Amino acid sequence: MGLRCFISLELSEELKRNIYVCVEKLKATRADVKWVRTENLHLTLKFLGDTTEELLKSVHERLISLSRAHNRFSLQVSGAGAFPNIKYPRVIWLGVRDSEEIIKLQHDIDESMAGLGFKRDEKQFAPHLTVGRMKSLKNMGLLIKELATLKEADFGKIEVINITLMKSELKPGGAEHFKLSEIPIGKER
Repeated sequence: MGLRCFISLELSEELKRNIYVCVEKLKATRADVKWVRTENLHLTLKFLGDTTEELLKSVHERLISLSRAHNRFSLQVSGAGAFPNIKYPRVIWLGVRDSEEIIKLQHDIDESMAGLGFKRDEKQFAPHLTVGRMKSLKNMGLLIKELATLKEADFGKIEVINITLMKSELKPGGAEHFKLSEIPIGKER
């Protein structure tokens, strides 16, 4: 059995603090949501799942190679919503704007990882930050009202200068994420 791994973008501590203020407002609704711990906030580019240590070396090499083909860029985190939709929320998210570059990067990662035997993503990539997952319908109406107040909220920027290879360990208190490697993206504009 290997490691439970994913490829992501890390967030600055300032951005995490801004998001935490938002999440506290959402928590105040007392909706039955499993909230993502602040230290675990990230933007997932590709979930790899169970990955052997040997295969991780190839993943790392491919990430180094494809990162050189991209320039550094910024993303704006703004707005809040839910998947599959606001009437029936299952995942609570914050939106990501200026996403053309991140969509290209994610596509390249998906294609590169498919070459190593990882399954291609079936859904079109929709850049977002997951902040919570609904556990039941308790206080859902209050949560939906609070989410509506955050529709235009601006949380800050993600400076995309690295791709991060992470492992996730499932523990009784929730998942814990650990950085395996950080790969710099191309060159600064």
